[in-house]
Amino acid sequence: MRVKRIILLLLGLTAVVGQANASSADAWKASNKALLDGCIAASSLKNAKPAGAIAMFDDSVGYDALLIKGQYKQAFMKNRPGTELCLYDRKNNKALITEWDNVTTLPNK
Repeated sequence: MRVKRIILLLLGLTAVVGQANASSADAWKASNKALLDGCIAASSLKNAKPAGAIAMFDDSVGYDALLIKGQYKQAFMKNRPGTELCLYDRKNNKALITEWDNVTTLPNK
């Protein structure tokens, strides 16, 4: 009776550990693809593309960040280059965009 319990426990643990290891790389890949697709779709820029690596925050924050570069669509902007910051809510699979052009520019005194 005791041997059966030990065998069942070991089989259960093996199944859980095997599943976690097998899906881990695929899960990260799918998560990154969802972020990239969501951020590009939410962008207001044409020819929007990632402008660097994904900034991954821990689960207590629940968001990742990505800079997007492209050109402004509005005619009066004359295809001027633009930058946006995308915050991606991992829990809800939702991309939030804000303009990020002047963030590194020092304010006028």
